[in-house]
Amino acid sequence: MVAEDTIHQEMLIINKVANSGLLTLDLEELYDSAERVLFDIKPLLFQELLLREKDFRDFIKTHDWNQYHGKNVAIICSTDAIVPVWAYMLLAVQLQPFAKRTIFGSLEELENILFREAIAKIDIKQFQDAKVVIKGCSKQPVPIAAYIEITNLLRPVASSIMYGEPCSTVPIYKKAKLKNIDEQK
Repeated sequence: MVAEDTIHQEMLIINKVANSGLLTLDLEELYDSAERVLFDIKPLLFQELLLREKDFRDFIKTHDWNQYHGKNVAIICSTDAIVPVWAYMLLAVQLQPFAKRTIFGSLEELENILFREAIAKIDIKQFQDAKVVIKGCSKQPVPIAAYIEITNLLRPVASSIMYGEPCSTVPIYKKAKLKNIDEQK
């Protein structure tokens, strides 16, 4: 009987991670899978220096805007040129019925904005006084800005924030414990 008890004890594997009460937050789950497109105004400029209104408006009328359907679009001008603000506004008006999201800036800025918007939709009540692990490994690119954003969002509510995997974490933040009133006297 003793040998049988020993065998049962050896077979019992305790999942300490599952029993730790850790909540894992995987930012990769917030990744917007829609295609990203960079729309550069540079080819629309006269001698890559300035925008001619008539030529630009002709482009606006004849361009196939449907090709941006469901895509996230970042608008830039990759050359040092004179581009009036209204030109960017006209592009936004044309893209709006088709594109999922349109911004002025680089693809990196677009990625940061997409993650910022997704993080803003998180219900932080679920992380109240929780030990949170922000998952570190992902197949999709998660910008550093997203990790900063989620840290800023969680710090006021979580009891602790860690980075990595539940089995191997790096401590980021731990809420100070309140001292007992009797201990303070």
